[in-house]
Amino acid sequence: MSPAFSRLASQYFNNDAPWYRERIPFFESSDKDITDVYYYRWKIFRAHQRDLGPNGFISTEFLDDVGWQTAPWASLNDATGFHLLEGRWSRDRRFKEDYATFILGPNSNTRQFSESMAASVWQGYLVDGVAEDAIARLDAMQTVFNAWSDSFDTSKGLYYVEPIRDATEYTISSIDASNGTDGFFGGNSFRPSINSYQYANAKAIASLASLKGGMDSTVETYNSRAASIKSRTQETLWNTTFEHFIDRYQVNNAFVKYWNPIRGRELVGMVPWTHGLPDDTSEYAQAWQHVLNSSELAGEHGLRTVEPSFQYYMRQYRYEGTEPECQWNGPVWPFQTTQVISGLANFLNDYKNGVATGVVNAADHTRMLKQYAQLHYNPERGGILDLEEDYYPDTGYPIVGLKRSPHYFHSGYIDLILSGLVGIRASADDILEVNPLAATISYFRADRVMYHGHEIAVQWDADGSRYGPAGLQIEVDGKVVASSPTLTRLKVPLARTTPAPIERRIAKSIQLSSTTAYPKGSVSIGGVDARSIYGSIDGRIWFFPETDVANGWSTPIGNGTELWFQVDFGANTSISAADLAFFADEGQGFDVPEMYRIQVASGDAWVDASEAKYGKLVANGITEVGWARATSSKVRLVFTPQSGKKVRLVEFKIF
Repeated sequence: MSPAFSRLASQYFNNDAPWYRERIPFFESSDKDITDVYYYRWKIFRAHQRDLGPNGFISTEFLDDVGWQTAPWASLNDATGFHLLEGRWSRDRRFKEDYATFILGPNSNTRQFSESMAASVWQGYLVDGVAEDAIARLDAMQTVFNAWSDSFDTSKGLYYVEPIRDATEYTISSIDASNGTDGFFGGNSFRPSINSYQYANAKAIASLASLKGGMDSTVETYNSRAASIKSRTQETLWNTTFEHFIDRYQVNNAFVKYWNPIRGRELVGMVPWTHGLPDDTSEYAQAWQHVLNSSELAGEHGLRTVEPSFQYYMRQYRYEGTEPECQWNGPVWPFQTTQVISGLANFLNDYKNGVATGVVNAADHTRMLKQYAQLHYNPERGGILDLEEDYYPDTGYPIVGLKRSPHYFHSGYIDLILSGLVGIRASADDILEVNPLAATISYFRADRVMYHGHEIAVQWDADGSRYGPAGLQIEVDGKVVASSPTLTRLKVPLARTTPAPIERRIAKSIQLSSTTAYPKGSVSIGGVDARSIYGSIDGRIWFFPETDVANGWSTPIGNGTELWFQVDFGANTSISAADLAFFADEGQGFDVPEMYRIQVASGDAWVDASEAKYGKLVANGITEVGWARATSSKVRLVFTPQSGKKVRLVEFKIF
């Protein structure tokens, strides 16, 4: 790794930099907010990689457990599409591959929310080019796709969904179906979202079946289904008055009637472009003007989910105690903001006729991306980087600020940078196509991006003052292969090669929930909350300093007493290494221990691990320990806090 990349890693990740150095592409640009948020979003990605031991890694939505997750895994599938699209750019393919296997497997609730899981697996293949991994999930993809037949109206040829199951409670359809009295449940409707997802899922299944070969019937079936969904969505959900894709009611009650359209525009009407559904016509292109209009969907600090003209715009219905809860009747949601910016990148890249109307352009894309980046700075926490659930469109302040809310992984950003701003347009063909949408950016460089088994870089320097050569250039494996004096589309042939195999160390210490029998933790002092002990072996690692997201066991202030944290496996287990994560914050009085060692149970006695090699203690990073392989049912981390300091053990991961 070059010294420049090492400096960037240390600058943004401090002592945790070793985790990122070989796992992420590096990026910089002339816009500090866009750049800083790029690295913050990798911190979010890292924090939400939950290690499930033999079940691999998954991406979580919330840092900690919530009541509606699929237990004991802590999985939710509503944001899986974003998680996989972010993960496809990690140089360590394990995260997206483990997660795709899990989320389409028997332990996942694949129907909890509407989803675009198959489409996201396909998009992952377009980056890494590893066909066998994606093809292996074809059967599961078809099973999930066909299960949605219970939400398909054969008379209309469209899917319908309850807004809360679309992860968007309190929409126009659900509020109006209650006559304005509520909207958390109800309001089933034919929505642009679920039909776009199913269109994209069908296209992905057909493409993977074609890639596998010998599945002509499957290819034909799913291409036909996709074509039908596309046709019916355009024919029936496009509203010529609103110039927008809008819901039609599936519910029929005293307040709303089956098949009637809802009475206003919602941001969800732009989701068809996220998945490339609409035809390239000047008529459909007009929808983008409403995203730019400040009296319609464009708020001062973000994109509104519903326009202010709606009767119940921003009316707060739901609370937890006195604190506002989630609603989609106007607030800015990073979830749909991601979809719109991604859809705009697709539009500017693939919709020649639409672009020719001049309704929207690359400068609008950069402005939206910049606005979205600024939303990540939380004014209620002194302007620190902290993405929460939803926001007031006119102020940019968070609305829902509950304990579960900080550093929320319910959206994308990394993918918007690399596929949109930088313009890496991933392809199933043996080509590298780049078309940056950086109209107002004077320079950027994305480097160490793994694509089709090659390491690529994309660089733009408007006047040559940053990197030397002016213009746009593409590098493959360290060599310049294409260039242009202006921002433009460049294509180069690129034969794919097989990327490095995935390395999978399996953690043996993960407790899936605080009530799981084994493994289980215990500590040397009494009166400790069992959940904090569980937090030290729950497979989650982050070092955010906010006290309301503290994770793991915190000791009393050190007074020279030796303490221990013990893991009981419940049976003899072969072990030889551990990763230790210690949190440190001078203001809060936390630091690494003064000393530490590993002990294993031997009968009724405890003995120090043999031939142990103890790594240097690392604060807010990973301390590595290895020892001669031993078989034991229990292991201890024994340590002494520094005098006057506390220790927080974020994670004790044993291999």
